[in-house]
Formats: sequence, structure tokens, C-alpha cells
Amino acid sequence: MITKEHLLGVILAGGLSRRMEGPEKTLLKLQGDTLISGVANKLGKQVPNIILNANGDADRFSMLNLNVQADTVKGFAGPLAGVLAGMRWAQKNSNATHIISAAADTPFFPDDYAQEMLVMANGLNAEIALAASNNNRHPVFGLWPINLADELEYFLVDEENRKVMLFVERYSNCIVEFKNLQNDIDPFFNVNTPNDMKVAEEISLRLG
Repeated sequence: MITKEHLLGVILAGGLSRRMEGPEKTLLKLQGDTLISGVANKLGKQVPNIILNANGDADRFSMLNLNVQADTVKGFAGPLAGVLAGMRWAQKNSNATHIISAAADTPFFPDDYAQEMLVMANGLNAEIALAASNNNRHPVFGLWPINLADELEYFLVDEENRKVMLFVERYSNCIVEFKNLQNDIDPFFNVNTPNDMKVAEEISLRLG
């Protein structure tokens, strides 16, 4: 059985913020705190240890006091590259058997995210678990066994494939459906554009 003690949290911030029109979105402020700090605080309360997957100058995230692991494959290969980076870091630096990933631009993800993912994965004996809300899957939020690292690297590098579900469906997997928050707010609302940031500010106020 997988327990929280087996987990390493990995915040995925390897994207290029193309739609934010300039600033790096994870460093934007929401209620006085950066998006990425809020995600780190929330995930840090759910698992024993967390790291950050990010490319470029790691010093821009120094305020988090987290280990920063860049993608281990070239070419900004999407969220699976961040998952692989987390797996490789865990293999060298921890006793974790699984990583649990969270997007750096999704500030309202559930407080019981890790717990519910474990309950479902254990109950169904699934190798991989992905979060969902409103019948939409959120592949950036997943529970991944570290022993799939070599197979994932082969998928990304040798097969040159970035499609998350194509990889996931090679293994036993389950979808963990999360309910909306109060006021029918999707917990996996993510910030991609300046307008999304305005919406996030409104949501934050509504949630109190």
C-alpha cells in the first residue's frame, strides 16, 4: 500500500508562460503571495517533502527554499518531462516510491488532493492516478510510480511522444474525481492569461 511517507511532491513549473504576455505567471502575486508560493505551501502540508521542476535560472525561486530540478530531457517536452525530472531527482535523493505532481499555476487545488489520490490508487491497485473535475482530466495532477522513469524517458526521447494519456494508458490507471469548491468553483482552475489572473483574484476573494 502506498502511504504519504512514500511520496515526493513535485511542483511543475517548467512551462514557458507564452500566454501571459511577458511576466512569468508563477511569480505573479495573488492575495499578496506568489502563485508558486501558494502552491508550495498547500502541497507541503499534504506530503513529507516537495521539490520544484523548473528550467532556467533557479535563483528566481530562491524564496521557496526548495530543491529545483530542471528537465532532464531537452526541448521543453511538456508536463511529462517535469514528471520524469521529479522521478530522477527522487531516485538520487530520496526513499520515495512515488511522486505526486501539481501545477504551479493552479492555486485552488484541493486540500485533500494527496490523500484522495492515495485512497483511490490503493483501492483500485492502480499504477498511475490522475485528478479530474467536472469530468475533465487534469494530467498535470498525478500520482506516478518512480520505477517507471526509464520507460517514461524512452517514451519522451526514443518515441518522441509528449501525449500524457498515451503514456498513462499503457499502465493500470484510475481517475480521481474531485468536487467543485464552494460557489461551484473548479479546484483545478489554472492561470494562463492576464484575464485568468483577474478571475483568480475574484475566486480568491470569494473563497475568503
